[in-house]
Amino acid sequence: QVQLVESGGGLVQAGGSLRLSCSASGIILSINRVAWYRQVTGKQRDLVAAKTSFNDAVYADSVKGRFTIFRDNAKNTVWLQMNSLRPEDTAVYYCNARRGGVDFWGNGTPVTVSS
Repeated sequence: QVQLVESGGGLVQAGGSLRLSCSASGIILSINRVAWYRQVTGKQRDLVAAKTSFNDAVYADSVKGRFTIFRDNAKNTVWLQMNSLRPEDTAVYYCNARRGGVDFWGNGTPVTVSS
């Protein structure tokens, strides 16, 4: 059974930083695509950043240069370092892992950026 558990969300002022973590069990993150998505109530869930199994990273244009996705293979954890946060980054952030074309999701961690 695959489980993804996010943590690290919270309230931060604009310009601040947060680091989200996603710990996995039942799936090896280092050999699968991993990603962070975010969703605002009433809107679709959007890709924030992804790391392929070849270790290539892709980012949404809105977070390029501010967010970094990286993996800790020893801990089977994926992180999202978020710097220079803006109020428009406020959302629930979800960890995603894909294996064999099947998507697995965590329950999400809320991030609120105050102006």
